Amino acid sequence: MIAITRSGVLLFTVLFAISFAGCANSDNKLATNTATQGPPKAKLNLNTATAAELLATIPGFGTRMVHEFEEYRPYKSIQQFRREIGKYVNPEQVAEYEKYVFVPINENDSDAHTLQQIPGLDAAEAEKLIAGRPYATRDAFLAKLTEYVSAPELEIAKTYLSTP
Repeated sequence: MIAITRSGVLLFTVLFAISFAGCANSDNKLATNTATQGPPKAKLNLNTATAAELLATIPGFGTRMVHEFEEYRPYKSIQQFRREIGKYVNPEQVAEYEKYVFVPINENDSDAHTLQQIPGLDAAEAEKLIAGRPYATRDAFLAKLTEYVSAPELEIAKTYLSTP
């Protein structure tokens, strides 16, 4: 049998408190360590994803919502998606769906909200990209985008661009 001394209990308590404190944020919620999450993940194209892909990718997604997603194709902006799907579910659920899908981006036509689907791109950066229009080529747009996003985010952004 192991004898536990008062100093041993105190040491364990202090070490436990220190290690657990590093896991909580100021709201007392468990924090997410982005360094260990890996690169951002690509999403499904709302205009081309199959019913099977949607069902397999989005947790708790049902066939009724597959029909609703498909009914409004082609989506031209993320705002259109939010408006149309918002007829069936609350804004929190729409935001949850957006974790898994994207509206294809046209570098010379997409609005700021649609551009912000690109991981790492904020509203001010999206406006700067819009101010730089028109882009003579897709490569010119991507070159400008590299000023605002990381290399892994840029790779995902490339998959979000509409077919030229």
